[in-house]
Amino acid sequence: MTQQPLTLLEVEALARSAHDGQTDKAGRPYAEHLAAVAEGVRVRGGSPDQQAAAWLHDAVEDDALSREWLDSAALPQQVKDMVLAVTKRPGEPVEEYAARILATPGALLVKEADLAHNADPARLSVLDGPTRERLSAKYAYVRSLLGLTAP
Repeated sequence: MTQQPLTLLEVEALARSAHDGQTDKAGRPYAEHLAAVAEGVRVRGGSPDQQAAAWLHDAVEDDALSREWLDSAALPQQVKDMVLAVTKRPGEPVEEYAARILATPGALLVKEADLAHNADPARLSVLDGPTRERLSAKYAYVRSLLGLTAP
């Protein structure tokens, strides 16, 4: 007997719960970033699978959920593949990371929405100057590797 796949609402609730208590670099609840990325995927025409991957895009990287959980989760393989594609691995060159995203169907849109929210001037404005400049340069470089235009 196969499990019914998690609905998008179930994925959202799971992601919110997994990241509960976490904050972003600006001290905001981390779920706000997840919601913004999922909405960014939706408005860019992303599929429900891409929206699910957006909700989970940082879960493994941030140790909010384990790789073992993802492997056994009642999710389509495409969702799992996208989540793993956008999961930065320790010590991994950013060029390899970008190549994996480009090679994984659906993952580019998830990363595009993630970068758009990360690079949002209002979000960056609350950070100190050196951090803002470092992150802006990092996001611009990743965008260039992915062939994305400025947000």
